[in-house]
Amino acid sequence: MRRLLFTTLILAGTAPGGGPGARAETAAVVVAKAGAAPSPAPAALPPPGAELEDFVRRYAADEGDTAKFYDLAWSEARFDRLERLQHDWQAKLKTVDFDALGQAGRVDYLLLQDKLAEELAHLELDRRRLREMDELLPFRPAVQALELARRRMQPVNARAGAEALAGIPAQIKGLRARIEQGRSAKPDDKAGKESKDTKDAKKAKAAKEREARPLKVSPVLARRTAEAVGALNGALRAWEGFYEGFQPDFGWWVKKPADEAAKALEEYAKFLREEIAGSKGREEDPLVGDPIGAAGLADDLAAERIPYTPKELIAIGEREFAWCEGEMKKAAAEMGFGTDWKAALAKVKGDYAPPGGQDELVTGYARQSIAFLKQNDLVTIPPLCEETWRLTMSSPEVQKTLPFAAYGGQSMLVAYAKEEMKNEDKLMAMRGNNRAFTHIVVPHELIPGHHLQMFQSERNRPYRSLFRTPFYVEGWALYWELRYWDLGWSPTPPERIGMLFWRMHRCARIIVSLKFHLGEMTPPQMIDFLVDRVGHERFGATSEVRRFIGGAYSPLYQCGYLLGGMQLWSLHAEIVDSGKMTERQFNDAVLAANTMPIEMVRATLLNQPLTRDQKPAWRFAEGRWGGK
Repeated sequence: MRRLLFTTLILAGTAPGGGPGARAETAAVVVAKAGAAPSPAPAALPPPGAELEDFVRRYAADEGDTAKFYDLAWSEARFDRLERLQHDWQAKLKTVDFDALGQAGRVDYLLLQDKLAEELAHLELDRRRLREMDELLPFRPAVQALELARRRMQPVNARAGAEALAGIPAQIKGLRARIEQGRSAKPDDKAGKESKDTKDAKKAKAAKEREARPLKVSPVLARRTAEAVGALNGALRAWEGFYEGFQPDFGWWVKKPADEAAKALEEYAKFLREEIAGSKGREEDPLVGDPIGAAGLADDLAAERIPYTPKELIAIGEREFAWCEGEMKKAAAEMGFGTDWKAALAKVKGDYAPPGGQDELVTGYARQSIAFLKQNDLVTIPPLCEETWRLTMSSPEVQKTLPFAAYGGQSMLVAYAKEEMKNEDKLMAMRGNNRAFTHIVVPHELIPGHHLQMFQSERNRPYRSLFRTPFYVEGWALYWELRYWDLGWSPTPPERIGMLFWRMHRCARIIVSLKFHLGEMTPPQMIDFLVDRVGHERFGATSEVRRFIGGAYSPLYQCGYLLGGMQLWSLHAEIVDSGKMTERQFNDAVLAANTMPIEMVRATLLNQPLTRDQKPAWRFAEGRWGGK
């Protein structure tokens, strides 16, 4: 299950679940399909007119418990059980009288309906990825069968277990040889030529040739398979550790073959990760991601209730990027650089706090932002929220994936040069976190951005955390960047360039992340785009791309910033400009709705009629937005 926990590290993407194949809270159980207990009768349903809060909470509890128990990574039994859970809850949801629900209940109904469909789509994606790995994991069924039997509390057969493990080193040796052959094989190398053998002989010959033919393994597949091998090795050690020293004769049979199998698995994972994927833990390592393709993006867009295709979203990003470039040229001219906005940007990046001064700079901007909000009566700031924020300095290691600010818990993570960094990296870190950039980053992370948002989300319909989406979470903070631009937060040309840099960056995120998942842009090309078109330091651009493609984020996460901000900006224009709400009422109402696709926030605030089969239809980037 692909889900991100946006409350802890907003930019870091701290996830409640493991890596590929886990997609839930952890990564490794399963009970076989055979003999599984029948589904219980549907839970008691809410009475007519009631909200669905308890219903949603029960689903979240069932899903969480199921995912934690059936946590053996890349197991069909895990996939089957989670799939059955989603189907069971789809059936339960259909029994709810939608027409008897109030507006909040109808919104929750549609959110849960979308959530169930999204989880099923993610399970299918994981199944597809497992099929791609299966030939590289011939030992997977044997290892998983041992651990599954233990979890079913079946008596252990140490001798049979030893026999199952004994063949793994030879299997891995053969696989490595075939992969090495595949690395050197020419494109026209072929196996399994036609012959005049009998049908059975052909079948046997084909199977033999299949086991001997070279294997071409891409870096993407190698990295994913290395993670799967690591998970299998963990399952093997868990199985062995459960019985070792407790079951008579277990160690006599199992210790030697288990140790040899574990060593072979460890070396195989390292071979795939380092030799094939090229990931050796060095700064010069190639960046490797796992694109989900057009079909996967379509599923995710449907779950986000975004009625645009990836191509249309890329076009929106390019249009907004062009607008930013035009505004950059205006600011550059005011600074005396004519239309050379990159020269003006270089000047802005050279104005940074001296060593030891970044925390003071951030603190000052935070207090200015709070005063700005209060003076203009823009949003309610609870006194406790204003009291309970702090700063944390990011380590050089953290800055490899978070080169700029982030939000974690009650703390803004501040990125800046540190003494153990290389001199070049120090200068890039300072330029990348200069005064003008920081001037708008601080409101984004603290108040009115993520700190205020997370404070209110814990106090207003917190059960909706199940429906977390970057279009709401990151969109809220980006919306305030758009509003601060309108309200004159940055009156000087350098400060406007700082704001425009970040907006261009969010445009670029739409373009490069979607093109990556469509197979139209490689990680090096993504880095070059951020450096050449946006003006990033290469250190920052590389860190950004490493995070974009690393798998800890949903594929649409990078789109959620600007597109979510545009959605809220457009909704603000629709409601506040028409006089339906004041500025403060609108912003408070958005926070009170809590996280969900913005189209459903719109339905909530405008009390729009909703149907059980409501389809996404809000073309938020048209008309009034007009490149704003």
